[in-house]
Amino acid sequence: METSFGPAHVDYVTTGPGAARGAVEFALETLSDPGTAALFLVGGVLTGGGVMAWLYRRPDVPDIQVFRETLSGYGDLVPWMLRLAMGLPLIGAGFAGYFFSPVVAVEGTRLIQILLGFLLLFGLATRASAFAGLGLYVAALLSDTTMLLAFEYVAGFSALILLGGGRPSADHILSRVAATDGTIYSRVDPVERFASRFRDRIAPIERLVPTILRVGTGLMFMYLGVSEKLLDPGRATLVVQKYDLTGVIPVSEGAWVLGAGAVEFAVGALFVAGLLTRATAALAFLVLTTTLFGLPDDPVLAHVTLFGLVSAIITMGAGPFSLDNLRSRSRTETRADPDPAD
Repeated sequence: METSFGPAHVDYVTTGPGAARGAVEFALETLSDPGTAALFLVGGVLTGGGVMAWLYRRPDVPDIQVFRETLSGYGDLVPWMLRLAMGLPLIGAGFAGYFFSPVVAVEGTRLIQILLGFLLLFGLATRASAFAGLGLYVAALLSDTTMLLAFEYVAGFSALILLGGGRPSADHILSRVAATDGTIYSRVDPVERFASRFRDRIAPIERLVPTILRVGTGLMFMYLGVSEKLLDPGRATLVVQKYDLTGVIPVSEGAWVLGAGAVEFAVGALFVAGLLTRATAALAFLVLTTTLFGLPDDPVLAHVTLFGLVSAIITMGAGPFSLDNLRSRSRTETRADPDPAD
């Protein structure tokens, strides 16, 4: 396995190592500037205060309620969204000659990635394809930790194993034909009976898909924020310099690096906790979009999977084992209790 060392997403747009900078030393040096320190302090207080005020007041905004109800109606499209988000990057990786991530190359994997990608796009043998893709990724990860920088595939493959191809998909069409008495295919189909038993067994845990998606995506954001920016500020500074980002927002290079790392870590932490999940997903989508348009030579296909996972999270919400779920249950129970004054 051949790898290009260094943080992947930063490595997409930089060449060579940055200046050796200790993480703590860099942070202290950056925050020693009064203007930068005030910027982080005021920004942190305003953001934290705004979140706390929203959580405390829990306002009922009709627009948000309609937004949530509309998104909940798109739930049956999530498998299709995930198949696109996984299939397209796999095909792109195969044709471009890299292995999941543009900084990793493994000989002899181009054809299998292209095959898995097309199977996912068509929705043919979706669960088996996702399981094969997950096994391929995990096997590579065990021999090269650089693969952690494409960790979003774990969440995507796992979700597809639970959900299957959904509709529209070849799996759905073949399943309907196989389950209909009198069709020729129903007499020769080799998999529908096994597939239906498998679907029945995993049906009780399909509800965990939103949890898998947001935790997997959250860990990805946290890892990128820490490994690419906070722990390797010298390399991250190269990106700021290359694209003259201080000319876009007039703050110091250090403030750019610390700010980007802090935002990515915060987005990831909110995803993992399942707090303000849809709002966090919208912020994550904005971060990804800004990155792609702000860094013109960044490979778009390498980020399609994250775009797809974030879109699915916006659609499905936080799911079980989340603070949002606890807050929702608490609000429902509070409204159900009779008013003590009555």
